[in-house]
Order: sequence, then structure tokens, then C-alpha cells
Amino acid sequence: MSDLPERVEIAEEGPREGFQIEKNPIASADKIALIDALSATGLRHIQVASFVSPKLVPGWADAEAVVGGFTPKPGIHYTGLWFNATGLDRALAFKDRLHLFGSISLAASEAFSLKNLNRDRAGQIEAMRKQTAAHIAAGVPVTRIGLQAAFGCNYAGNVTPAQVMAAVADGLAIAAEAGVTIRDLTLADTMGWANPRQIEAVIGEVRSRWPELRLALHLHDTRGLGIANAMAGLRMGVSRFDAAVGGLGGCPFAGQPGAPGNIATEELALLCAELGIETGIDLEALVEAGRLAERILDRRLPSAVLRGGTLARFRAQAA
Repeated sequence: MSDLPERVEIAEEGPREGFQIEKNPIASADKIALIDALSATGLRHIQVASFVSPKLVPGWADAEAVVGGFTPKPGIHYTGLWFNATGLDRALAFKDRLHLFGSISLAASEAFSLKNLNRDRAGQIEAMRKQTAAHIAAGVPVTRIGLQAAFGCNYAGNVTPAQVMAAVADGLAIAAEAGVTIRDLTLADTMGWANPRQIEAVIGEVRSRWPELRLALHLHDTRGLGIANAMAGLRMGVSRFDAAVGGLGGCPFAGQPGAPGNIATEELALLCAELGIETGIDLEALVEAGRLAERILDRRLPSAVLRGGTLARFRAQAA
């Protein structure tokens, strides 16, 4: 497939994924300021916090303060992340502010699952059975599978399409057992192993078996191939991506401190704009949000667009 989508939905994960990996504490007020700035960019999906153990992820010990402190804007889905019943209960306290939905979260690499959550394949399947039941009991819809380490693993090496298919099948079996229908599948390059050919191969195989699933990509720019991989996804017709303003983030359990994080939202938005793909994003406002993130962290972020800016000013000058 080589037909580009007419419109792309970008889910912003900078606040949640970005701040969780920072060594120095970030003030709750600064986190709130970035969320509010992102809310003014045209983004329609913003992940704002992690309801996780403060011992394991101290950067989100203030999740309640942040979620209770930002200013919600109509038309935006604000979401959170959790991995167990305790996290779900914390998120449910904010059901008036958050768009709550459940995911069946698995990994194509068992080695990564052990590092990330201390669960082998069987343990993770059992945990997702219990979590899916908890979501249903709480009235939280479960419509998505999120597959981590779908393209490679720092601990186990290459991940094959067959491993991806097996993990997706595990997720669908959990859903079928619980009586829920999965509509969405997110394939995550958690540790930055993917290349464009691999993106095409994995998407092609998944689509050939489950054409009804809507695919999304969660790409990391660990080795500088993030935008190239996004382009490969676009050429395969993928229209849903996760990204992080400025290139914030990175997986704290990937065993690679200091590596670049998610693809930068403004780089992906610029790519789409140059290709004539609608995103609904005000690119200039997004760049300013990225620069705010840099001021909060007091360091440069990986995004090239934050350095070079957009092309609009240069086109105006040339005209």
C-alpha cells in the first residue's frame, strides 16, 4: 500500500512519558503549564499522567495534583496510564476530567516484560485478564491492545513478525474470553529497533490476518530512524500515531539511559503538513510548547524543528 492518509490523529504523550524519565524533580505547576500549552495547539489527544508506583516512577508521585490542576479544554481527550487495580482506582477518581479507556497491554518480548513489570508471558496474560475484568466492573471500555517491544528488544534482540502475531493473538484471546471487542492495536517500538522495511513487514502481516483492526504506531527515535519509520507507516496508510513534544521521554526500563525518546510531535506534524496531510495542529503553537518544555527542563530537547523552526516564515519571506 502506498496511499497516504488524508488525515492523521496524533496522540500527545510528552507530559506523561517525558516527565517520568527525568532524574530531577519537575514541579507540578510546570507539568500543568505544559499540558495547558499543549491544549492550545489543536491536539485532540493528550496523555497527562501516569498512575503508577511513586517508588518505581517517582516522577509521577504527583499525578493527582497534576490531573486535578490543569485546565481541560472542550473537545480534547485527556488520558492517563496505569498498570494495575490501584492505578485504575486512582484514575477513576478523575473520571470527570479524563477520558478513561482500558488497554490490554502486552509485550512481544518476554525479556522486556520481565524487566518492565517483572512478569513472564503467562504472568502478563493473567494480569491482563484480571485488569480487563476490573475495567469491565468499573464501566471502563476495553477496546485496544497495546503491544510493546514490537520491533526489537535491548534484552532479547530481534523480534520477529511471528512473535508479534503471537502476542496480538494472546491479547485477542483475553478480549474474547472477557466478551469485549478490540478495535485498535498500537504497535510500539519501545526501544528504537525498527526500520522502515520492518515497519512495512509487520504492518503487512498484521493486516493480512486482522484487517478489521485500526493500527497505530508508537515510535521512539533512539537511533534516529523515528521519522523515517513514521513515513513508512504513512505509506502503509497508518493514520494514528503517538508522539511527544520536543522528543520528550524514553522508556525507563529499556536499559539505555540518555537515549532520545519518542518521535517529536512537531517533527511528525511538520512531515504531515509538507505531505498535505491534515492534523488539525497549529504547528507554530506546538513549537512554542516544545520550547516551554525546554525551559522547564533547562536543556535542549532532541527535536530538529525546535532548532530550525517551521517553513512558514521562510515561505512568507520568499513570497
